[in-house]
Amino acid sequence: MKSFLKIFIIFLTFFLHSLSYSWKGQEKKYGISEFKSEKYLGKWYEIVRKDHKFEKGLSNVTAQYEYLGNNKIKVVNRGYDAKNEKIKTVVGRAKIKYEDVDNILKVSFFWPFYSDYIIMEYDREGYKYALVRGRSDKYLWVLSRTPVLDSEILERLLEKAEEDGIKLDDLIYVEHDKSQWPDLKSR
Repeated sequence: MKSFLKIFIIFLTFFLHSLSYSWKGQEKKYGISEFKSEKYLGKWYEIVRKDHKFEKGLSNVTAQYEYLGNNKIKVVNRGYDAKNEKIKTVVGRAKIKYEDVDNILKVSFFWPFYSDYIIMEYDREGYKYALVRGRSDKYLWVLSRTPVLDSEILERLLEKAEEDGIKLDDLIYVEHDKSQWPDLKSR
């Protein structure tokens, strides 16, 4: 059984590597040389996302980014699961993928598997909002430093995503209920 597991892991590694090879370098078209990852650190509220199994049913979703040094970033995602009446937290790591471009990261919540995290658009003055996609068009997030984002900004970001070929028919508009989070109660 152990040898089968080893063969399976080797096969899976080569298969995933071959999939990533076909994408290799394509995401660099999203590179924004003036982006500064240190200004992106801190807390973000998820405003909109494409529905996917990792966040299914969650509201009040936030992401916290903390620089660990050596181009590594700690990622803490939290959300409220109303069905089970509890806060779910998942901790991951991110790495800046290219030396000359800070807005393209590789993120892992389940080592050794990494996913691309591409900051397509952001507030260039104050880093107050961001449009993020994955390698696949199945992953899209609009993030804000506050639980509410101006509707004109949101519309502009979603137009940009659609121009990039991302279908917007399965978006989740994330609810932020002040009663669920201690840090929102004071707002």
